[in-house]
Amino acid sequence: MFAVSVLLPLASSILSFVFAAAIFGRYLRRPGHHHLFVWGIGTVFYGIGGASEALTGAFGFSPVVLKIWYLFGAILVAAWLGPGTVFLLARDRWVRVTTIVLVIASVFAAFAVALASVDPTYQAGAELTGKAFTTTWVRMLTPFFNIYGTVTLAGGALYSAGLFWRKRVLPQRMIGNILIAAGAMMPAFGGVLNRFGLPGLYLGEFAGILLMYVGFLQATAVVPQPSAAMARAVE
Repeated sequence: MFAVSVLLPLASSILSFVFAAAIFGRYLRRPGHHHLFVWGIGTVFYGIGGASEALTGAFGFSPVVLKIWYLFGAILVAAWLGPGTVFLLARDRWVRVTTIVLVIASVFAAFAVALASVDPTYQAGAELTGKAFTTTWVRMLTPFFNIYGTVTLAGGALYSAGLFWRKRVLPQRMIGNILIAAGAMMPAFGGVLNRFGLPGLYLGEFAGILLMYVGFLQATAVVPQPSAAMARAVE
């Protein structure tokens, strides 16, 4: 139980922050690629969510930690990972509109979660859940953010993978995008298990960030070009 409630989310958090550092590092080298900056924000939120879960597992339930987890880990993380793909694939006008809507919605969610009431006597199980909120309508925010984020992230990654496959170019990017899409679906799959009383959320989160990180490394890997001598040798 300790491994599920503490070590697994802690590993997810550490890996998320390492992933975020890699993304921001790439953004500093390519400052015009704003999708990297948005992805970096999303992975930081992922790390905050995992850290909140680990704190709860180690020290017990806290309404403040619950709210931090629910805002960053349950609501905002997918919604901020997905727009990175929108920045990469969509037209500028659509990017501006969706970004304004997302920022406004995120501010509203922050105020809603901060002002929501929590049952102080709630006994958290192996995994955190929004059931501790007595202001129950706050939980209705989650599907809107998660559906948008998951569809844009996974859908955009699969769309990119399909382009590379049809053009028969850059196979490492095709594989990387498939892994990113699979990783985007893992937390949602873990959440489904959680609703049936199975401890799958934290496992899904760890699998998700791991697959997305590996996919990112694969998609951004520099493929060495064959030298002229080698090219002549294989002709």
